Amino acid sequence: MNAPPLFDRGPRRFGWPQRVFSQVLLMQLAIITGVTVLVTGLFLAPLSAQLDDEAMRRALAIAQSTAAQPGIAEDLRTTEPSALGPVQSAAERIRRSTGAEYVVVMDRRGVRWSHPEADRIGEVVSTDPGDALRGREVMEIDSGTLGRSARGKVPLRGPGDEVVGAVSVGIEYDSVRARLLGAIPGLLAYAGTALAVGALAAYLISRRLQRQTHDLAFSDISALLTEREAMLHSIREGVVALDGTGRNRLLNDEAQRLLGLGPEAAGRPLEEVLDPGRTADVLAGRVVGDDLLAVQGGRVLLANRMETDDGGAVVTLRDRTELEHLGRELDSTTGLIDALRAQDHEHANRLHTLLGLLELEMHEDAMEFVTEVVGVHRATAEQVTEKVRDPLLAALLVGKATVAAERGVSLRVAPGTLLPDRVVDPRGLVTVVGNLVDNATDAAAGSKDARIEVGLRAEGRTVELRVRDSGPGIAPEQHASIFTEGWSTKDLPAHGKRGLGLPLVRRLAERQGGSVTVSGADEGGAVFTVVLPEALGTASPTTGGER
Repeated sequence: MNAPPLFDRGPRRFGWPQRVFSQVLLMQLAIITGVTVLVTGLFLAPLSAQLDDEAMRRALAIAQSTAAQPGIAEDLRTTEPSALGPVQSAAERIRRSTGAEYVVVMDRRGVRWSHPEADRIGEVVSTDPGDALRGREVMEIDSGTLGRSARGKVPLRGPGDEVVGAVSVGIEYDSVRARLLGAIPGLLAYAGTALAVGALAAYLISRRLQRQTHDLAFSDISALLTEREAMLHSIREGVVALDGTGRNRLLNDEAQRLLGLGPEAAGRPLEEVLDPGRTADVLAGRVVGDDLLAVQGGRVLLANRMETDDGGAVVTLRDRTELEHLGRELDSTTGLIDALRAQDHEHANRLHTLLGLLELEMHEDAMEFVTEVVGVHRATAEQVTEKVRDPLLAALLVGKATVAAERGVSLRVAPGTLLPDRVVDPRGLVTVVGNLVDNATDAAAGSKDARIEVGLRAEGRTVELRVRDSGPGIAPEQHASIFTEGWSTKDLPAHGKRGLGLPLVRRLAERQGGSVTVSGADEGGAVFTVVLPEALGTASPTTGGER
């Protein structure tokens, strides 16, 4: 379907057409016409030379046959040149039988003994017969008393092989020209047919080009390409264009940044530049849908794919990393608000209890009550900071323990936990631990004797993290799918997306050369194990990495 004109071309002017269809058609017709004329000329030039050569060889053959006639050399020596002489009679007989223009026999002086015009017998020939009289055969195109002709001259030899004269035969040049002119109509007919076929083919090709270019002018196409490049490289949304074979036709600057690719990825198959996974599946169209989630290099991406008419596709990518972080922070804030609201009620109850003990003058009981309440929180904080030396991670676990407690879940640090303050990427480890603890809290909440156990062990530069919960556990057939973007058993949160936490944990682990696995706990629930081989820095020689 032809698109409407995208540009105002202004008033129509005579001259060179502007549309691609018209320009290409005119250029093709000009090329075809030029080639046809050139080929015709190249054919006619050698044809003319060939006809000339054929006429000269025919004249030479007649001259040779005449010179070989018995008695002509003898009659030339024994008789006088005359219109009724034997030489004239023999020459005219040969001329009439061969269709030659003339057959002239001459002696060594160049005097004619035969000629089609009898009154010229006895005169000296008009052209130089020297080469023939010296024993050489001659072929040429020359002009004489009868006009222009193709000539053949041969020596006439006597009994002792001596040259006694020469024979000159001419073929009328007008007959050669007539043959050439007679061949031209047929040649022009073939050339005209070839030109017509070429013009038809050029028209059909140009019509196809017209449909494909939507009847635009070259200036329109150039402007569209310029605007396309400017738009694609300026928008803050990643654009990936794929052809029908799955090769990258185009990656704009934002797509290269989001996918972690360079300009060299253009023109290469998708499978060569992206690792197997959901991101590659989404881009290749193996996963269908709108606003598909994918995780690439620690970034949360939102992808939409649209097929094109040529079998390819265009994929748009939006960076949802910050939005996802805000969404998770909103979830955490909501949970923290609920926890603070519950703590507010609990704190009010504790104050009322303390006030009642004081009014009843039960001062010792009041002191024991305050000491017990403060000691529980202090013991939890001291237990975490003693085993987890990184301040960010310790603060996270203390906060998560408070939130979990308000949901009726007990969070404790596993025996044997010891993490030195040498974490290379504390924020990355906080993301991993936070996601796993949040998932464990959601799974354990509401279960009998709800609890979470977090274990951290360091060996050299490797950190092993274990998060165990008392929830319902995960079926073995789902152990692989839970790390897929978008997979979740929970209801949608306020920001409308689930199934990003575990894929993000896996990407962060793999980025450090580690791994994440899930298994079932002996007492029920699930155990997530994360191994990070390069998570710790080199230990200080003076402190051994401890503080």
